[in-house]
Formats: sequence, C-alpha cells, structure tokens
Amino acid sequence: MRRAFGFSGTRALGAVAVGVAVVATAAAGLALSGPVTGSTVPAQASVVIRPGTVQLDRETRSGPSDTQQCQHALRVDCYNPAQLQQGYDLPVLYARGITGRGVTIVIVDPYGSPTIARDLRTFDSTEAIPNPPSLRIIRPAGRVPSFSPGSKTMAGWASETTLDVEYAHTIAPGAKILLVETPGGGRTGGVSMAQVVTAEQYVIAHHLGDVISQSFVATEQGIGYAGIAPLRAAYLDAYHHHVTVLTGSGDTGAAGLEPDGTSYYTYPVTGWPASDPLVTAVGGTRLQLDAAGHRDAADVAWNDTYSSTASRLVDGNSGPDPLAGGGGRSVIFGRPAYQNAVRAVVGSHRGVPDISMSAACTGAVNIYQSFAAARTGWYALCGTSEATPLFAGIVALADQVAGHPLGLINPALYQLAAEHAPGIVRVTSGNNTVSFRQNGRIRTVPGFSARPGYDLATGLGTVNGAYFVPELARLAGR
Repeated sequence: MRRAFGFSGTRALGAVAVGVAVVATAAAGLALSGPVTGSTVPAQASVVIRPGTVQLDRETRSGPSDTQQCQHALRVDCYNPAQLQQGYDLPVLYARGITGRGVTIVIVDPYGSPTIARDLRTFDSTEAIPNPPSLRIIRPAGRVPSFSPGSKTMAGWASETTLDVEYAHTIAPGAKILLVETPGGGRTGGVSMAQVVTAEQYVIAHHLGDVISQSFVATEQGIGYAGIAPLRAAYLDAYHHHVTVLTGSGDTGAAGLEPDGTSYYTYPVTGWPASDPLVTAVGGTRLQLDAAGHRDAADVAWNDTYSSTASRLVDGNSGPDPLAGGGGRSVIFGRPAYQNAVRAVVGSHRGVPDISMSAACTGAVNIYQSFAAARTGWYALCGTSEATPLFAGIVALADQVAGHPLGLINPALYQLAAEHAPGIVRVTSGNNTVSFRQNGRIRTVPGFSARPGYDLATGLGTVNGAYFVPELARLAGR
C-alpha cells in the first residue's frame, strides 16, 4: 500500500479472492455488535495480495533531495528522517534514551529485497541515523526465489521492503528489525495471503517480535468473510500473545480495486486486514513541514486525487487518479467495543482507520535502494505503506517505555481520545473522496471528511510523539 512517484513506489495493493455471506464474529474476547449483513459474492480459490507498483522519477542528485530540491525537480515536497522525527516531536524522547531499545519490529513483505542490508547501511550513513542493533531476515513460509530483475512483482515488493525497513528504523532507531520474507508465487503475479499468515504465526509462536508492520490491503467486497476467516489465525495468535499488528488503510481513498486488480469499485468500499478489529488500521495525512521539520500548517487528510502533479508522477497522466488514504465502514466486521464511543460515526460497523501518519505523495519521503531492477539511488515514495512503518516505530518506542509488548492497542487509542490526551492530535480538514477514469468516463466515489473527533478519513487523528508514547505505554501497558 505504498505509492511512489517520480521515484519508485507501489500503488495500493489489489486483491482477488473468495467471498460469501458477510457476517460479523466475536474475536478473541472483543465484544462485537450483531451481525453486519450483506450480499454474497462469488467464491474464488484464495486471497491474493500484490503491490501495485508505481514509479516516480528517480531523484537526479547523488544524495537525497531536500524539500526545496524536490520542489524544483518534481514540484512536490519530500522529507528526510530528521524532518519527520522533528515533525512528530521525537527528539525529546531520543534525548531520554527512548529509541526502541530492546524492542523488535517485524516487517512482513513477500520476496523482500536482495539489497536491503546494504541499502539500510547507506541510508543510515547518509541520514546520520545509527545502525539498528540488528537487521535479521527469516523465511519461515518457505524458500524465496532468487531475485529476478525483470520481474515487476519482485521489484515492487523490493521497493516496498525498502520503504518499510528504512522508515520503521527512522522512527525507532534503537529497535531491532526482523524482516520476514515470504515466497510469493501467487497466480497472475500475485502473492498468497496464506503464506503471510504462516510466516506471522511462526514469528508469534517463537516470540520473535513485539510489533508487526504490514503493507498490503484487499477489498472486503472481493473477499467475503469465508475468505477472511481462515486467514485471521495470525491476528488471533497475536492478540493472545500480546503482539501489536498494524496495517495501512489503503491508497485509493473510499474506492478500492476489484478482484481483477485493475478496475475500481464505483461505490465506497473498505479494505482488509485494516478492517479487522484485532488490527490497528493506519490512515494517511499530508504533513507540511519546513526545512527543520516544524509544521507550516496543521495536518490534513491525505488526498492527492486532484493534484495533476501527483497524477503525472504516479500514473503518468493529468488525472484524476485515486490517490488518498483509505477509510470507511466494514461490511464484514461489526463495531468492536472500543469503538462504542464513536458509534455515531461508525454505526454498527467496524470503522477504519484508527490513527493516521504521513502518507501524501505531495509530501513524500526519501529512500535509498540499489537492487538490480531499478537504477541505484534515492527515490521518493508515499502512501499508507509509509504511514504504517512510521507508526510501528512509534509503538516500538512505547513498548520500550512500558517494558513489554503492548499487544492490541486499539482500546487504549480510543480511551486516550476520549480523555482528550495531548498525544492525540485531531485532524479536521480534508477528505478521501476520489475520482478516476474508467470505461470512458470519470467516476467519483464519495468518501468521508475529516472532522473534530473520530472520522472515516483519518480516524482519531495523528500523534505528537513526545506526549503520545508515554500515554500509550501507560494505558496499553496495564
């Protein structure tokens, strides 16, 4: 679920799969409302995920471009690690030794990247970030095929992996990184979600990590609960073993990809695993930072749909293109108890997202990659696949403060919001309405507007790390 433009990137991950009657279930002791009813969709063989790879032009400089240079070359902002760290008010925590020390962030990506170890060293050296205590790579779901430079699928996942690892490490530089690669090999270049479940269950059973960051999404309407049910095993395990699971809410706003992976639904849909009550759904915002990382303006909901610059960089056209944070009401899961206080917004459904971080394509981040399918160098990327590892880093900092993994943090998030805790920063502007050309006409899928309190564009809002990290550690650590 990452977009990259002008540089390299991945589009919202599409999905194909099964679908049957839509129902809600009680999960691991979470009180869910009565069943959410819906229509039956045709059953297919398996749930398949894939990164929609989107290339933006590679940065022409030998090092990462600063914001002014990106504006000159690409007409978008791009932010480096120091700006993001300052933007989320993290240096005060680092000064107190809160860096994620003793915590392991698990990054799950099909195929992975063959050059991630050396790319992270180059990234760290250039950006003046200390190397992580360790970067370990495991493949518990089976042998990963050798990297093929001609494979767009592998190249897309390699860029995804690079973004995930480099920006989780950016936020929690003292945390260990465990990269979990899966074999891939799904039909039509896709990747089987069942492999991801196998890999995550291995990690959880062997107590290898504290917070899991995922960067993929499948549209609920293309799956159905019968397709989802057997794939929830990893999230149930994570819940019982107090492991936090995060995933992005998607990069196509209120729309989503149909099972063919190319067409969009023309009415509002929601993505899974973000919609799962046992997962924290991370949406997207647009940061506006100066060179030092201080905000020039308040965050808004990420929506680059109507930016001709973003469309040109991401999709090579003048737009509109669906480039916005995902969000909406689940048609699979009923409202979990922790969302009872926001029932006026979500009704009887699970609402998505829960929290949001930087994701905009007009406010991208710099990564470094050198695998053979792409020209070696610095690229600018964006999407909720950026937001998710950023928030994984935040959770790792809170894990360190608490002295143990926090597990499912959603109840704590909603309690902090109800308490008006200063670590939760409301986002009150923007929306995730999107438009796109399909079948010879422009379609518009009406989304949701950011507003005071909870909304279906940015969730509870975003965070101020200096306040949020100790608040989350206090509440979720009970």
